[in-house]
Amino acid sequence: MTVLKEEAEVLPVTLRRERMLQVIADREFVRVTDLAEAFGISDVTVRADLAALELSHAVRRVRGGAMAPAGHSRPEPSFEESLVEFAGEKQRIGEYAASLVTSGMSVLLDVGTTTTAVARALVARTDLEQVVVVTNGLNIALELEPAMERLTVVVTGGTLRRLQHSLVNPMATLLLEQLHADLAFVGCNGVDPEHGLTNLNLPEAEVKRRMIAAARRAVVVADGSKLGQVHLGRVARLADVHTIVTGPSAPAHEVQRLRRAGVDVVAVE
Repeated sequence: MTVLKEEAEVLPVTLRRERMLQVIADREFVRVTDLAEAFGISDVTVRADLAALELSHAVRRVRGGAMAPAGHSRPEPSFEESLVEFAGEKQRIGEYAASLVTSGMSVLLDVGTTTTAVARALVARTDLEQVVVVTNGLNIALELEPAMERLTVVVTGGTLRRLQHSLVNPMATLLLEQLHADLAFVGCNGVDPEHGLTNLNLPEAEVKRRMIAAARRAVVVADGSKLGQVHLGRVARLADVHTIVTGPSAPAHEVQRLRRAGVDVVAVE
């Protein structure tokens, strides 16, 4: 394991646990002592981290260490890998989401492939004027650049994550704490009536949570594969969001479960 102790000592807890989860997923089994040495922390702290990860069913505790749960997959696909999945559905979700924006609005736009579709649809909305878009996605800022005569694009700042081209804490939420936007478009890896919105990546979950809190109306954009899924990072309760926009691949019974829970679900064709 190649985690520098000097770096590990200053890692936020959520980021340390995310990296710990990645190590366990890669190696299948890791001992407590190995994690303690790799991250430059005590065995007691490692056990506390593993207990927190086990509560979310992200790892399985065994004597002396932890294992990846049975049937686990790689914790997080890259942006490029996700971009080709449900591409047509994401485009239609993006077009519907962009139709909710009117001139003069302020919009928070999360990272992800479905939110990238929202960005592209906003660029295509030539009728829009004086819209401010705040994003923590570097690729999304670049997608919006061709429409900068009509859109003001603000990037949150923060620490760059390679897999999603996203900006996370430290510093990613400082700007969001000062804002009250009209709309937030937020992506996620899981939508479930009982567990709410969840995400594979812990630092990104924190930024998503802050976006929802900073908006008058929060809209979740998620292709049908996300419905019924539950992942490590808690983002929000369903009661914290106003609308979920999904697509034709969404299982009908999952849509009904969400609607029975009182959520406004829009399933685009």
